[in-house]
Amino acid sequence: MMRINWQKVFVPLAAMVVLLLAWEWLVWFKGWPTFKMAAPSDIWPAFLRFQHLFWEYGWQTLWRTVAGLGLAVVFGTLIGMIMGLSRMMNDALYPLLVGFNAIPKATVVPVVALMFIGQHDFNTVLIAFLISFFPIAVSVAIGLSTLEPEYRDILRSLGASRFTVFWKIALPKTLPEFFGALKVAVTLAFIGTNLVEIIAPHGRGLGHLFQSAQINSDFPLMFAVLIALAALGIFLYYIVVALERIFAGWADRAPS
Repeated sequence: MMRINWQKVFVPLAAMVVLLLAWEWLVWFKGWPTFKMAAPSDIWPAFLRFQHLFWEYGWQTLWRTVAGLGLAVVFGTLIGMIMGLSRMMNDALYPLLVGFNAIPKATVVPVVALMFIGQHDFNTVLIAFLISFFPIAVSVAIGLSTLEPEYRDILRSLGASRFTVFWKIALPKTLPEFFGALKVAVTLAFIGTNLVEIIAPHGRGLGHLFQSAQINSDFPLMFAVLIALAALGIFLYYIVVALERIFAGWADRAPS
């Protein structure tokens, strides 16, 4: 049975409480009005006032982000396998991936919106995918390319096929790097989703709610949206952490 490490539960919660208290104190100390800077005590009433929109738009943002992240996992893992198992493909694809990843995705959003006019869900999922697959592909490629040749030679000498070597040795070895990259990809996918919701607005998602609050100079609502996005990001992050403990818990060398 999996034991709960209470330190990993209470320490992050305590850090969040300290941050909120420091934020509240700073706004009070500076005497900032709500139209300049919202305090945590201003954010909760804004959330309650528009909670039906938070639930509706939050779900829209979440499922598009998860869909884009799922595509990134499949495509990124496939590309990483190709690069990790073939030196020639690694030399060919790596510069292309780096060059594409260097392009600011905020400049890609208008292009995608013009290419697929009216396909709002597709555009959002596509940008979330494009912005999050790179770290997954690179981590899998590095994990496979650094496989010790001794393991491969021993198993091949015992009659193991290339597929067996990959399935039994190479693939499990990449899991720690894969989950480490997936934690990064989660946050990147949320960035991609909100870029589309803000830059190419279509009346959906938390990005649309943020833009509406910005137009009306509603700072408490703007910060409430930011906090909601952070909460969704943390939620998905800990789902990845739970999956990592299930599938790659053996790589955790932290003292119990």
